[in-house]
Amino acid sequence: MSEAEPSAAAPLVGLAAVILAATLDEPRVLTVPVAGQPEGRAEGLPAGPLEPAHPTLERGLRAWVERQTGQSLGYVEQLYTFGDRDRRRGGKGEVGLHALSVAYLALVREARPAADSAWQSWYRYFPYEDRRAERADDLDAIAARLAAWAEAASSPEARRRRHDRIGLTFGAAGSGWNEERVLERYELLFEAGLVPEAGASPDESALLTGRPMAFDHRRMLATALGRLRGKIKYRPVVFELMPPTFTLGQLQRVVEALSGILLHKQNFRRLVAHQGLVEETEAVTAETGGRPARLMRFRREVLLERPAPGLRLPSNRIG
Repeated sequence: MSEAEPSAAAPLVGLAAVILAATLDEPRVLTVPVAGQPEGRAEGLPAGPLEPAHPTLERGLRAWVERQTGQSLGYVEQLYTFGDRDRRRGGKGEVGLHALSVAYLALVREARPAADSAWQSWYRYFPYEDRRAERADDLDAIAARLAAWAEAASSPEARRRRHDRIGLTFGAAGSGWNEERVLERYELLFEAGLVPEAGASPDESALLTGRPMAFDHRRMLATALGRLRGKIKYRPVVFELMPPTFTLGQLQRVVEALSGILLHKQNFRRLVAHQGLVEETEAVTAETGGRPARLMRFRREVLLERPAPGLRLPSNRIG
């Protein structure tokens, strides 16, 4: 075999898109059906292999997304490269293959997708990440199962490490909830066997830890959500999800939906004003249900004024 010829076990390169949008109270991800998956795991992300005709990874990704969903992408950034062995099964008698998948994060304004794709709330897959509503019973149930997993460790030192990890990722023992630790929480639940991808009963675990997805697409989604939750604090990416004009109340509801936490109204408005991220328009709207509200728009000049013009979420949150 010459050096130019690929090995039979050469890694395959795939492209996957985590496409996020936001209606006022519900952050959404665009999903497609994935054939050949176990029952209950047929939902996945738009994806396809890198082909010789694709001039770049990103243009190949855009081509697959348009083909599968009819969605034209705007803001796109490379997220992570996933390359664990056995992500793709080999044929009968073959050793599991390494399959590299380059995942991208895309932010769009929600549009009607192609017939086979659908917008889903991302809390469908991570219900415990939504801290806006009271979910004490569900969180207590997750905590109890994680505690049982920690106690089942083989040594006192291992038990201590597991309990410490639970406290760090889920905010127990006074450490506080960090909304950016989406991937760490999912991986902890996976290691503890509490998600369907790790062998838990889909019917039982979906109520507490969310619905499964095809392959490792839920891990990709968790990576994207953590990235976005961190990014809105130092870059104005939230405005990629907003219409051209909006009220401050609408902006707050989108930020709350993305972060999964409630914010104090007046503190949020002072923060936005201090950051100089928006400016008033001449228009008002009566669609808020109360008195007419002034419509705002994003000040793009802020991108030139300072290097990190994001929404630094106030520490005195609600909940």
